[in-house]
Amino acid sequence: MKRAAFITGVEGPSLLVHERDFFASTCPLGFILFARNIENEAQVKRLIGDVREAVGADDFWVLIDQEGGRVQRLRPPLFPELPAARRYTELFEKDPTKAELAAFQIGKFMGKRLLDLGINMNCAPCLDAAQLDAHDIIGDRSFGLDVETIVKLGRFQAEGHIAAGSLPVIKHIPGHGRANADSHLALPLIDASHEELSAIDFEPFKQLNSLPVAMTAHVVYSAIDDKSPVSTSERSIEEIIRNEIGFDGFLMCDDVSMEALDGTIGERTEAVLAAGCDGALHCNGKFAEMEQVAANSPYLEGRSLERFKASFEFVAQPEQIDEAMALEFLAEDWCACA
Repeated sequence: MKRAAFITGVEGPSLLVHERDFFASTCPLGFILFARNIENEAQVKRLIGDVREAVGADDFWVLIDQEGGRVQRLRPPLFPELPAARRYTELFEKDPTKAELAAFQIGKFMGKRLLDLGINMNCAPCLDAAQLDAHDIIGDRSFGLDVETIVKLGRFQAEGHIAAGSLPVIKHIPGHGRANADSHLALPLIDASHEELSAIDFEPFKQLNSLPVAMTAHVVYSAIDDKSPVSTSERSIEEIIRNEIGFDGFLMCDDVSMEALDGTIGERTEAVLAAGCDGALHCNGKFAEMEQVAANSPYLEGRSLERFKASFEFVAQPEQIDEAMALEFLAEDWCACA
C-alpha cells in the first residue's frame, strides 16, 4: 500500500464520516492525539480503532505528546500524572543511579500504558539543552543544560519506551533550548556560534543518533541558515541533522500549523518535505488544512520509506513491566510536577 508522507489529527473524540473517507483515500503515515480527542479509555480505543480501520494498514503510527509535567495529553484518571523532565535531573543531582532507574522504569511504564490504549509512538524525550535566559516554552520539559545528563536521562527514558514496545521520538532536533520565542506563535532566532551549538545543543542528538525517529525544531540558527527555520532549511537538515549529528532515522517536522512557519498550510507542507523532512506533521484537526497537507504530500518512497519501515523493526519484543516500581517512583515527592 502506498503511504502519503504526512501525519495528522482529527477534530474531536470520534471519527467523523468525512474524516474516515479522508484517511481511507489518503493513507497517511500516522495519526496524532490531543486532549480534544480524549474522554475515556473506551472512547480513545474506539477512535484509534476507527482510524486504523479507515487506513487499513498494519504499519501505522498512533502518536501522542505524553512527556510529563506541562505536556501530557492523557491525564488522571486515565493516566497518572508524570514528572517533567527537569524533575529527573533534580533527582540525578542527588542520586544518579536512582534517577536513571526512574527514567527507565517510568519510560517503560508510559510505553506500556500507551500501547494498551493503541498508541505506539510517544513524542518524547526532549533532548533540548534549555538555556536559563531562553523563552520558557521548553523550560522544565528539558533535562537541563548539561549534555551528559541530558544524554543519560534521555537514553534511559527512550530505552524504557522501546523495552515496552513503544517508539520514542527525540525532539526538537537539532535543539530548541536557546529559543527566544514560542514557535507556536512566532519564529525564534538563535544567534549562537556554530561551535557553541555543536558543543551543547547538537551534542545530545549526536550521542543518541541511532534512535529511529526525530522531530525538527522550528527555529532559525543564524550561523547555519539565517533565512529559514530548520524545518524548511535544506542546509540545516543535510549539513547539521544528517551529516554533523549523523541522524539517519525518520525525520518529521514539528507541526506545520505553528506560526513559526510562513505561507499557506499547503506551502509549509511542501517546504518541509522539499527541505529533507521525511514526513510532515499537522496537528490541529482542521479539515480544510488537512486537505491542503494531503494535497502537498507525495507518496513515501526511497530512503524515507526505508526509514519508516525500519522504525517498526526497531522496537524490541516487549519486556515484562514492573508497574509497581514505576508507580512507587510516581508517588514520591521528587516526582511532583510543580
